[in-house]
Amino acid sequence: MASYNLNEILKAKAATGNKTEEIGLDDVSRVKVLSPGRQVFKRFIRNRLAVFGSGLLILMFVFSFLGPIFYPYGQKEIFYKYDTQNVNYALAKEITSYTGYLIDSDISVPRTVTTSINSLAKKLIASDDDAALIADDSSAFLLTRISDDVFMLSSVRAERIASVGSGRAMIGVYDMLTDSITFSGNSIDGLLDAIKEDFNRSGGEFTFDGVTYSYEKAAGKSYNIYSEMDGVALYDNTLPASFAGAFEKAAENKTYSFAVSGRTYYVVESQSGYDAYSASGEKNAMVFTKLTFNAISSDVNINDSLKADALCHIADGASFENDGTTYSVSDSEGLLLLKDAEGNEIAELSVFSVRRYTGEDSIDYELKKEIEELVLVMEETGVKTETLVHDIPLQDGNGQYAYDEEGNLQYSEAELVITKRDTGEYQINCDQIIYLIDMFSPSSKEHILGTDGDGFDVLARVMYGGRVSLLVGFVVVFLEIFIGVIMGGLAGYYGGWVDNLIMRLVDIFYCLPSLPIMIILGAMMDSLRMDTYVRLMIMMATLGILGWAGVARMVRGQILSLREQEFMVAAEATGIRVKDRIFRHLIPNVMPQLIVIATMGMGSVILTESTLSFLGLGVKHPLATWGTIINSVSSATAMAHYQHIWIPVGLLICLTVIAFNFVGDGLRDAYDPKSKR
Repeated sequence: MASYNLNEILKAKAATGNKTEEIGLDDVSRVKVLSPGRQVFKRFIRNRLAVFGSGLLILMFVFSFLGPIFYPYGQKEIFYKYDTQNVNYALAKEITSYTGYLIDSDISVPRTVTTSINSLAKKLIASDDDAALIADDSSAFLLTRISDDVFMLSSVRAERIASVGSGRAMIGVYDMLTDSITFSGNSIDGLLDAIKEDFNRSGGEFTFDGVTYSYEKAAGKSYNIYSEMDGVALYDNTLPASFAGAFEKAAENKTYSFAVSGRTYYVVESQSGYDAYSASGEKNAMVFTKLTFNAISSDVNINDSLKADALCHIADGASFENDGTTYSVSDSEGLLLLKDAEGNEIAELSVFSVRRYTGEDSIDYELKKEIEELVLVMEETGVKTETLVHDIPLQDGNGQYAYDEEGNLQYSEAELVITKRDTGEYQINCDQIIYLIDMFSPSSKEHILGTDGDGFDVLARVMYGGRVSLLVGFVVVFLEIFIGVIMGGLAGYYGGWVDNLIMRLVDIFYCLPSLPIMIILGAMMDSLRMDTYVRLMIMMATLGILGWAGVARMVRGQILSLREQEFMVAAEATGIRVKDRIFRHLIPNVMPQLIVIATMGMGSVILTESTLSFLGLGVKHPLATWGTIINSVSSATAMAHYQHIWIPVGLLICLTVIAFNFVGDGLRDAYDPKSKR
């Protein structure tokens, strides 16, 4: 049976021309009454802005939730590209200072000794001496020249046996309690009896074996004994007769060592003149060199231990073992070469160093030699700048070498510019092809909206960011509605002290400063280094808890007016439980207003989330939201240069908020037809 609505029947009656014709019972029986839901829907779709907003929202949800499924890139996928970049590639120089390598880790070498090696080694070369002693009261080390480029530092037992000069030298300490002398150098037989013969507690002097001695009060019952010098003072009675003359001559010529009767003695400058020492018990502690190891083969790790062993065997050329492998150092056509047991050349020992600007030894040996030869020509001709064309390895943005699929190192031809610095070093620059992160690339076929500063595809991040921003809106509004309905329903139904308590709580939440709270919370989460997703959940919960007060107040007002109506009186008379009265009879009657509030509040929440993320208080990088995407180009300069990043995101935020507002206005008008009158 066909059905008609009332408007169609009235139009049919009017068509007869009889303006007074009445509608009969048959006509009324044919009236189809529309349900309230359908009436709301029909009023909603008549609102063009509401329909437009609904279409926008559908597009946003399809874009954010279905788009990433079909888009080939992820939100955290980093893209790279090959690009030319002028870099400080290497540094070449002739080594003039000595570097030390440890031989025996059990021997402790004071810092004062290692810092004096450079100057002492140069003095030994200038004076053409072979060794020098470094001695103090606590330790003694012997520096021996193996060659002008290599010096051995050994720990020795040294005894002072003589002094030369004017003034006095300390011989030892006399202790009255033990009745003994602790000598600084070799002991002098008979000196203890000599000091006791004419001893004076306040100090004095005496003569023994033609040498004048003095003693002075020291700490406690001890006395410092000095030898008065005007020439050579001997502290060892067993020295050869020719020792004094040889020592005096060595001190006069400022040599570091001299030999008497086939034995070598060492001269050390002191405050009063020079002291002569005998040394024994040599133990190699360190080796110092100006030579650097230019790697020829990259298969061997040339560590400090291998370098120390190689330097120790430069003079004898003997083979040696290091880490279970046999090596040797040999002179081949004027080149010092480190070789393995099979004769394979591993490294060249040279005073000319060519290293990457970072200091690592990763330049091909062939290129090192070409740079060295060109630098020598520049030195001879006085030219300050030269160029060299050579193949150099490709690198990525992190300084790592680039390899092909088969694991072979990739090369590209580059022009190396060698420039002499005022310091004497040679700086090598080149336009190097680097495989680096594709940052801030413009829109292209591969990347429709380009890439951002981290090499991420902007369109992919906009899609994933829409998911998070829309999810935040729905979750926060759900929390606000959920808490607000419960609190407002209880306050409106019960009234009295329950209403007063809940409304005062609402007043407190109205007074809470949301932005300062979010700033403090963001700082706390930053300090705790919270996981990005945990941070997101905490932010949603906080926004929901801070925003329920307005919903609760609206629900309370509606329920206060509804609870006195006839249907609630009937519900109470039939004995329906209080819970059912509130949530099955009162709340459904408030639902239209809740839907409008939720829809219009969604846009506000999305704006709040975007603002917090933009300020760095919300979701953190690398998780994408619309706010964090704009935050990546937050400076004025970045915004001026990279509009392809922030303009699309800004438009999406605006369109989404406007769409929710249009839908909210449409729902409000649909639920309340009188608002149009």
